[in-house]
Amino acid sequence: MKITKVDVFYVNDRSNPTIHPVLCRVYTDEGIYGDGEAAMSYGVGAYAAYGMVQDLANLVIGMDPLNNEEIWNKMYRTTFWGQNGGGVFSAGMSAIDIALWDIKGKYFNVPIYTLLGGKLNDNLRTYASQLQFGWRKTMGAIFTVDEYADAARRAVEEGYDAVKVDFFTFRDEPGTGGFSDKERTCMVSPKNLRLVEDRVKATREAVGPDVDIIMENHSFLDVNTAIQVASAVEKYGIFYFEEPNTPDSQTAKRLAEKISIPLASGERIYTRWQYAKFFQDNTLQIAQPDMGTCGGFTEVKKICDMAYVYDVAIQVHGCGSPISTAASLQMEAAIPNFIIHEHHQCNLGDFNIKLCKYDYQPEKGRFKVPDLPGLGQELSDFVLENRDSVELATVSGGTKMWAMNNTGEAE
Repeated sequence: MKITKVDVFYVNDRSNPTIHPVLCRVYTDEGIYGDGEAAMSYGVGAYAAYGMVQDLANLVIGMDPLNNEEIWNKMYRTTFWGQNGGGVFSAGMSAIDIALWDIKGKYFNVPIYTLLGGKLNDNLRTYASQLQFGWRKTMGAIFTVDEYADAARRAVEEGYDAVKVDFFTFRDEPGTGGFSDKERTCMVSPKNLRLVEDRVKATREAVGPDVDIIMENHSFLDVNTAIQVASAVEKYGIFYFEEPNTPDSQTAKRLAEKISIPLASGERIYTRWQYAKFFQDNTLQIAQPDMGTCGGFTEVKKICDMAYVYDVAIQVHGCGSPISTAASLQMEAAIPNFIIHEHHQCNLGDFNIKLCKYDYQPEKGRFKVPDLPGLGQELSDFVLENRDSVELATVSGGTKMWAMNNTGEAE
């Protein structure tokens, strides 16, 4: 079986102009295809990821899609920029690798979790993620303490027994926007610290003592401010503190020594080489590799196994299309150190749901793992056929890409 072409899609949907999913479909000469995602749809970098998937696709045309290790190492080691590459590069590798595993599952007619060693977990415990956007189908900022309590209460009423909130994103009055970078670094003011604590307290009172609260900070804080914030709220029983500051093993070590709340990170840590120092220093208690940015199944499984050696739990990071959701579920089903699954608010919106064939949603805070062959998910006609909202690039081997062969010579 050989890879014959790769279609790469850049979604530019007017219904949500701030989100730009980057998706791909890898085709073979036996009629089997697989779907993948470079999960950089938010922030800055989606169009770069779109180009990166195309560049890497040129390298895999004609290769056997079942040889995922060979293909992964070719993308990583022969491209010059792959080794120790950043998020755009590893996201490009992720998209292709996820699609290859989808092909492999379909070829052997089994879900991917079977290929990863079998299902250890099902009915995955799931948390409602990013409640600062209101926990509704339409995302929007919330400001008042009562709104934070109401959003948490809605999630619990739906059956979730864990929620995640960035309590330090938006100010306390509608129309005032978000906090500035300066306000979230170099120590926080007493007023803003009190606002964060009031929101955490209101959330705890709304959900009661038996619901876990995850505190998110999107790396906006520096280490001193993170210590200050964590010290103020740890009495409310925080499950873990996610991305308190820029992912860095040295500052993480200082933070871990100063607070008692478990630390989580991984959305912006790429490949096993970047994770290794965190594990060796015991500065992460929960690792959060993203299937769509960390290198796909081939790499994330290695990270999960390495984390297990250090008693580090895994919560695969998830803020992508339903392709990323399916990939996360397949991985989490097969690892012994799974702790909880993330269900991001974007997964509630029609703008995201319509990208794929199936609408998988958790029930009462638990997620069933798809049992269809491969990912158990496929791109929808909206992506495959809609050229008004989706840009398409097809790679079929016509472009010669620079790469180093295994003798060290350019080919």
